Amino acid sequence: MTIALCVAVMLALAACESDGGPPRPAPATKAPKEPVSLTLGVNGPRDELAAHTAVAESFDSLYDPAVVEVKHWASSAKMMSAIEDGAKVPDVFLVNRDDLATLQEQRLIQPVDALLDARGVDFGDGYSRDALQAFSADDRLQCMPYGISPMVIFYNTKLVDFDRMEARGLLFPAQREAWTLEMFTAAAQFASRPPGAKGVHIEPGVRTFAPFVYSGGGQVFDDEDAPTSLAFADGDSAEAIERMLEVLRRPQLTLGPGQLAERTPLEWFTQGQLGMMAGYRQLVPKLRQVHGLDFDVISMPILDGLATSGDITGLCLSARAASTPAAADLMVDVLSTPSVERVVRAGYLVPANSEVALSEEFLQPGRLPEHSSVFNSSVRGIQISPLLSVWPELEQAVAPALNQLVQVPVLDDLQERLTDIDEQSRSVLESDTATPSED
Repeated sequence: MTIALCVAVMLALAACESDGGPPRPAPATKAPKEPVSLTLGVNGPRDELAAHTAVAESFDSLYDPAVVEVKHWASSAKMMSAIEDGAKVPDVFLVNRDDLATLQEQRLIQPVDALLDARGVDFGDGYSRDALQAFSADDRLQCMPYGISPMVIFYNTKLVDFDRMEARGLLFPAQREAWTLEMFTAAAQFASRPPGAKGVHIEPGVRTFAPFVYSGGGQVFDDEDAPTSLAFADGDSAEAIERMLEVLRRPQLTLGPGQLAERTPLEWFTQGQLGMMAGYRQLVPKLRQVHGLDFDVISMPILDGLATSGDITGLCLSARAASTPAAADLMVDVLSTPSVERVVRAGYLVPANSEVALSEEFLQPGRLPEHSSVFNSSVRGIQISPLLSVWPELEQAVAPALNQLVQVPVLDDLQERLTDIDEQSRSVLESDTATPSED
């Protein structure tokens, strides 16, 4: 059985995670006679750069055939922009899944399944099936999952006080990790009671509406593999959006246009005047720095089933690596449990490596948020979106109409508006720059 077929079978059948993690590199081929210069491309907050640099230095000290230079960008998008402007593709680099379609189109990466298999990486043991599928195309593993951060609800524990809600006989989540739409609504109402406070803000967008749509049994796209339009107007999708808007359209509960023009939702939240907002793990370090802010996290509201969006990153290998064997060895080292543990200490990363995700290095007991385990439990609800190279264009095309859904005073034509949104998306998704997940 070929390596590609083995990986395809594994992706279809792997259903459980264990405590295993990738081993330290064991070169599978003869090392070059002279040290080769490799680049490790990373992106994200500078707080993490020191950790990535330490990982590279550790590899250098243990692996004579290569010398590693770390390249840093503020985001995957900025890295991709630099590459389009002529910058050299790093030998091994972190990338957001949104950019995977472009990397494939331009043939800038090479599949990693056979290389990692030769180095003893057991894909099915340390990584979820969904994380692996997110970076798979053409029956090959194109990049290795690195981070998988689910969208969750951040809440101010002074404004959303579940103990006080329980004492008053209001709906509340007993386990503090997941809740229903009705509990979410009760919390938004409770948080709006103090003068000047608002209960919730969910930024209108395809990705932020997606958890509600999927949770209500709907679909975001007309085809989840090769979409040609959004499917917001379809029966279950439209019903889920209508249920969601019953909360997000209440001016007494949500930030209005004037307030949003004055401050960002994050600023309202950090100043203690917004009870809840949706976000990813990368918000945690910034919120920890706000003096006097007590916050926690909980799942996205459940309409009928657990569902959320995900911010997913992977580690890719350049198609023109200076030395593919040495670059693959570097990749295995970056993916190893000790290396990932270095990075998660900064607080931004939800690791795809399940051993690290379940460890105290990630959960960080004694630090906010108290229920960091919510990030792990919510990973199971991530709905993997189609591989598209036009996500920014899609969000931009429908943004005005989605904003109107939560801002127009009277909304008696929801179905018509959702149909128009689906049509507006068609011009983007039917363009030649949209790439399906499989041929």
